[in-house]
Amino acid sequence: MSASPSSRRVALLTLGCARNEVDSEELAARLDAGGWEVGTDAEGADVVVVNTCGFVEKAKQDSIDTLLAAADTGAKVVAAGCMAERYGKELADSLPEANAVLGFDDYTDITDRLESVLRGEDHLSHVPRDRRELLPITPVERHAAKIVVPGHATVDEHTPAHLRKVLRRRLDDSPVASLKLASGCDRRCAFCAIPAFRGAFVSRDPQELLAEAEWLAKSGVRELVLVSENSTSYGKDLGDPRLLEKLLPQLAAVDGIVRVRASYLQPAETRPGLVEAIATTPGVAAYYDLSFQHSSEPVLRRMRRFGSTERFLELLDSARKLAPWAGARSNFIVGFPGETKQDVDELVRFLTEARLDAIGVFDYSDEDGTEAAGLSGKLSDATVKRRYDRVVALAEELCNQRAEDRIGNTVEVLVDTVDGDEVEGRAEHQAPEVDGSTTLVSGAGTEGVDLSVLRPGDLVRARVTGTEGVDLIAVPVEMISAAPVKR
Repeated sequence: MSASPSSRRVALLTLGCARNEVDSEELAARLDAGGWEVGTDAEGADVVVVNTCGFVEKAKQDSIDTLLAAADTGAKVVAAGCMAERYGKELADSLPEANAVLGFDDYTDITDRLESVLRGEDHLSHVPRDRRELLPITPVERHAAKIVVPGHATVDEHTPAHLRKVLRRRLDDSPVASLKLASGCDRRCAFCAIPAFRGAFVSRDPQELLAEAEWLAKSGVRELVLVSENSTSYGKDLGDPRLLEKLLPQLAAVDGIVRVRASYLQPAETRPGLVEAIATTPGVAAYYDLSFQHSSEPVLRRMRRFGSTERFLELLDSARKLAPWAGARSNFIVGFPGETKQDVDELVRFLTEARLDAIGVFDYSDEDGTEAAGLSGKLSDATVKRRYDRVVALAEELCNQRAEDRIGNTVEVLVDTVDGDEVEGRAEHQAPEVDGSTTLVSGAGTEGVDLSVLRPGDLVRARVTGTEGVDLIAVPVEMISAAPVKR
């Protein structure tokens, strides 16, 4: 397949987390500047770029399936993203359907790389390396290093951060967008391979973040979701470990933004000041996305993490003293090497007392290059499945009950989609994609806001009248902030 420069079409397909979505929009901006027609539909594209996920086995399989499906369209196929960075030449050798496997170092020259692919030239895939070794050990020295960090591109380093052009092109018109605080991670969790291929922790300049937030708001974004591998570390490499607490009210004050949501919080680093900032700052969702992973101390120590049932309950209690109906979610790993029945009972005790709104449960499996893969005390598949099924069933029951507890409450709902009479949005305790949603319905008689006037991006106050699992049903009673009319 060949294409003239004026008709080159590229489709960007994004898998995995919200951080990948931001990276794809950086690639989209680079390709747009290079004269490519950028979209998200593989049909009719000259090149399909799959921004892969390399986190766990299922995510990797989804990435491979997407690459194979893209090859069936007849387009040239390029693998990028975490799986491509993590496996490089190994992935290229095992997946001949991909015309190129690009690592993060290729991102700055993405236009040239895709033009080379179109010409049928071979691309030499990288041999994976530990990207933590590319940056200084001392965090405050990292910003002087000249390495590629996706989502951190600077168009002109000599221009003040708040005046730089935003290197990002939106790939949808959702009223919600992710804003990347930082990349990489300095933690050494035994089960996680992400730091090895995402690198050491690097924060973005706060002025640059504010400029990007303003740009997003002008494009119609109403809610910002702050993402990173570890948001609680934001600012430590800039000399101020409390920088997130200071940034939150500034982001919430950006004209057009009605909600700011912090995500990816590490419990051991969640300081009282940050808990208070999230709970009490106007325009910031009282929402705690806390990475607990387990609550039994022996398991957490083997995971190279910190905490316990009591410490985690105290953290949640401190938030709810400030915001009684604050939302909270977390993920947990069941079946970690050495986990005992008593450890599972302790996790069950925590979940029962924690009153979380959303619970993600993963069954443990070995991941390449992690410390846990070499640990003793591996459990049988049957044991892991039995424990996983038990915790999943409990989690579903508890989260459904937590949703029912909200019946009669008033919540603030950001409208996401309107399809005829069906209006869907999310309350403060519901993050996009990972948590439940709220369906807005007409009230009895003259009560409420007319559904027909609602549009994506509207923020309304609504009374919860029912639930469907973790999802809420609510009657909008007041328009808090109407989305600007798009011109």
